[in-house]
Amino acid sequence: MRFLRSNSERPTLRSALGRGHLSVALLAVGLAGVSLTLLGVLALRVYANHNLHLIARSINYTVEASLVFNDSSAANEALGLIASTEEVADAKVFDEDGNLLARWQRGENGMLDQIELKLARSLLEEPISMPVMHQGQLVGSIEVVGQGGSLMRFLLSGLAGILLCTVLSAVSALYLSRQLFGDIVRPLRNLANVAHAARRERSFDRRVPPTQIAELNELGNDFNALLDELEAWQSHLQSENESLAHQASHDSLTGLPNRAFFEGRLSRTLRNAAKYDERMAVLFLDSDRFKDINDEYGHAAGDEVLISVANRVRAQLRENDLVARLGGDEFAVLLSPLHKVEDARKIAEKIAASMRLPVRLQDGQLLKTSLSVGLAVYPDDAQTPADLLNAADVAMYEAKRLSREEHNTAGAERTANSVKNRS
Repeated sequence: MRFLRSNSERPTLRSALGRGHLSVALLAVGLAGVSLTLLGVLALRVYANHNLHLIARSINYTVEASLVFNDSSAANEALGLIASTEEVADAKVFDEDGNLLARWQRGENGMLDQIELKLARSLLEEPISMPVMHQGQLVGSIEVVGQGGSLMRFLLSGLAGILLCTVLSAVSALYLSRQLFGDIVRPLRNLANVAHAARRERSFDRRVPPTQIAELNELGNDFNALLDELEAWQSHLQSENESLAHQASHDSLTGLPNRAFFEGRLSRTLRNAAKYDERMAVLFLDSDRFKDINDEYGHAAGDEVLISVANRVRAQLRENDLVARLGGDEFAVLLSPLHKVEDARKIAEKIAASMRLPVRLQDGQLLKTSLSVGLAVYPDDAQTPADLLNAADVAMYEAKRLSREEHNTAGAERTANSVKNRS
């Protein structure tokens, strides 16, 4: 079973800052010191290896003559002259047959010398072997082992520096934690308040005020930048949702509402009309030559015709009317409010008349097309959305039958008259 600690049992910010500041300071100094020491050792290792190669080349040039004449005493003298003044632990000279001709070895006087030698063997490239050439011919070889005196001194000085910096950092951390207590608490409280507002209230418009401490000011700026991104992302999501909702309810080719959107609007409008005892009308539109245009000119031309039909129909409607593409070459128009049935007939005639002008394609061709229009009025022709749309569809097919051998203009006008007489 878990128990929550009360606020009185929790550590104060002053004590938490004191311990945290001290721990962070010691850890930072320790890690920095160790890192710098390791980097220094690596750099010194590269330098020592390079220096050891230079020493080996010097020994190579010096003992070349001794190898040519196979003079062991001269080789020992030349070897000792160079190796004794450099950081060399062991140096050997071999003749061309691999026999030891001369050797110089630094004495191990104490434990420190042994540690230096072990350190050199673990860090340096050991041993360095180099052939001795005379006039292009192999006359012998040398082998050099380095000494780790410089590495040992550097490590000891590095450890001493780390220890000193750790002590100074501990004292400074305790002092600064008390001095900066007031300057830290206020910015943190402001940051917490803004964070709580963003989390609980989704208030992304609040921002953290600036502060004098650079790190906290940078933290506040980063948090403000994050809030900017969250605010922008929230706006982006809202825009994306609106775009997706629009795509789900609109036709991608013409930009008109699709069948689902139209049927939803039709149902709501019909409920309002029934509630307030009003009239409304539905027009069902169908292109008479769309299949022939697709077959003769291609689907791209058919798409241009559909876009032109959508634009022309939309231009003939009132502000509150709705036109939608139901699919293929079929369109539907919702006329509401409708004060007189004659208004619906006039709009149908205007839509038919708008198609008298041929459609100009992008390549300059002119195509003649026409629309058959069916009209259904609520509550005269139907009382439900499906029945109203079906009645308009039936009227459209009746108009198409009457105008089958005529142009769309005459057919549409005959449709309007037919509806008028039937009413």
